[in-house]
Amino acid sequence: MGGVRDGAALTRRGLLVGIGAAGGAGAMYAAMGALGLAPDEQDKSFTPPRPGDFSLRGRASAKVVILGGGVAGLTAAYELGKAGYDCTVLEARSRAGGRNLTLRRGDRLTELNGPAQDVRFGEGVYFNAGPGRIAPWMVTLDYCRELGVPIETFVNNNAGAYVHTNGTTVRARTARADMYGYVAELLAKATNIGALNRTLTKDDRERLLEFLRRFGDLGPRYAYEGSPRRGFARYPALDGGVPTEGPGSLHEVLAAATGRAITSDFGHEQATPMFQPVGGMDAIVTRLAAAVGADRIRTGVRVTGITDRADGVEVTWNGGSLRADYCIATLPPHLLAKIPHNLGPQVTTALRTPVPVSTGKIGLEYGRRWWELDDRIYGGVTETDLDITHIWYPSHDYHAERGVLVGYYNTDEHAELYGALTPEDRRRRAITQGRKIHGDTYGKGLLSAVSIAWERQEHIQGGWVRWPSFDSSFTLLQRPAGRVYFAGDWLTRLIAWQAGAMESARDVVTRLHQRVLQSS
Repeated sequence: MGGVRDGAALTRRGLLVGIGAAGGAGAMYAAMGALGLAPDEQDKSFTPPRPGDFSLRGRASAKVVILGGGVAGLTAAYELGKAGYDCTVLEARSRAGGRNLTLRRGDRLTELNGPAQDVRFGEGVYFNAGPGRIAPWMVTLDYCRELGVPIETFVNNNAGAYVHTNGTTVRARTARADMYGYVAELLAKATNIGALNRTLTKDDRERLLEFLRRFGDLGPRYAYEGSPRRGFARYPALDGGVPTEGPGSLHEVLAAATGRAITSDFGHEQATPMFQPVGGMDAIVTRLAAAVGADRIRTGVRVTGITDRADGVEVTWNGGSLRADYCIATLPPHLLAKIPHNLGPQVTTALRTPVPVSTGKIGLEYGRRWWELDDRIYGGVTETDLDITHIWYPSHDYHAERGVLVGYYNTDEHAELYGALTPEDRRRRAITQGRKIHGDTYGKGLLSAVSIAWERQEHIQGGWVRWPSFDSSFTLLQRPAGRVYFAGDWLTRLIAWQAGAMESARDVVTRLHQRVLQSS
């Protein structure tokens, strides 16, 4: 064994190295404990690789029960724990994470009123059934940095992906080039005939025309006649290649309604670049849960009552109860409204105001990454007007043997349509729709599939919520009801994003902490 030499005394280090080599880290840790070298089991301190951008000032002592082990609940427990609070997280599902759900080989996905699905992906293959991308300005990346979660680029906009509208499929670069080109031509014509003279000076018009020429790749007469930006049937190499056929007329381009290809990343939430954790979105949950401490997270606990008292809060569930100084409720509001409580009818009405949104996804595992090999698509999203809405191509493990494609990511009535089907019928319909874009290749070599209908997930019942308006109900729930606080993405303007859950949690723990400090 390493560390032992003939004729030399066996040192404690040598013994531990040998035990670690033979039995792994667990055996070595046990031996350290026997030798009195292991750290105190009660020491739950966590030192992040980089300091976070948020911390509660001062330390305090109070017991807090947190309802819901999703991103909001875990973030609240993590931040309060650093400030000295005794937190217990109660989670109804069998695993923490909430909608941050990554499925891998061996997982079993159950749903309300439907058959269970056994995940049969290959080793190392995963499917982000919930959130799948992070914008660089979001606080989610700050937690990735603080918790040591490695990230990689998520290709949100790929010119090589497709746009499928009104029965026609074109590359995103083609749709963008034609729309930009014709819009630039129209504006150039309006400028040249003097339609903008009252708005623009002569110098302004010249500058605008020069911009439009470049923006739309216009010809010498400011006419759009096509452009190499549209792509090629055969790209240039030893010769000039073969350009893509077209373009169609302005009428044809407008009739195709491909505008969605050039607007999907205009918003602040979708703008390039975007990122994802390496190995699956649940890396965030794994690190948060580890930092909180497994002994502070109780799964399989379905809350049946919340009672606010002058000196604390009592939470009950089937088989038990817990008293704490404060409570942070992070459950979906439409489910929280159904739990008996004494917080008042206004709170119940407010919790019932936001409407849960149906969302669905399917992961299709292929034994051959044909989208890379045949279509030259490396990451990105195909936009469609079909009921599948989107097709996502994986932004990781390029050139691997196999991979998981997101065959649909839809919401509202389209998600309800797929959610009402059996998993097998969801797969069949998704393949049928995907063939309209990719042809017969789509579906060939399919190894396995798993789909999720979030409205059918017990203890969640919706992908996110939609407020009719951010009215008094919204602001009411941003304040505590006695000693009960509410948190979640649904109480921010970042609904459906993990960043919303984290921002809400940070706001709540700040206000709770200030209250404790003032009362002590």
